[in-house]
Amino acid sequence: MQADDAIAALGALANPHRLALFRLLVRAGGEGLSAGAIATELGIPNSSLSFHLAHLNQAGLVRQERHGRSLIYSADYAAMNALVGYLMENCCAGAGGCGPDAAGEPQKSNRERETI
Repeated sequence: MQADDAIAALGALANPHRLALFRLLVRAGGEGLSAGAIATELGIPNSSLSFHLAHLNQAGLVRQERHGRSLIYSADYAAMNALVGYLMENCCAGAGGCGPDAAGEPQKSNRERETI
């Protein structure tokens, strides 16, 4: 992933409706959800929903497929994983010991270490 792609993806997620929408699609799994189901679940009007879906689609985070007369939206897990990978790329200065546990615990500053 390139920096421009990460910026576009993070920018698309930097909105409460789009973040909730993306998280809903992640929970929905590979089958995705119809636009109507998304609108009902999130309580977003169709016109606003279309705007938010287009923004996420343009950022590459959401896929759109036509099933008959319905549009089905799903999270693009490869793009999501690429974004997380990009963000974690230099975790722990590349020491290789990084993981969910290492990244989840805040590092103590030198000052905090000296007082212990």
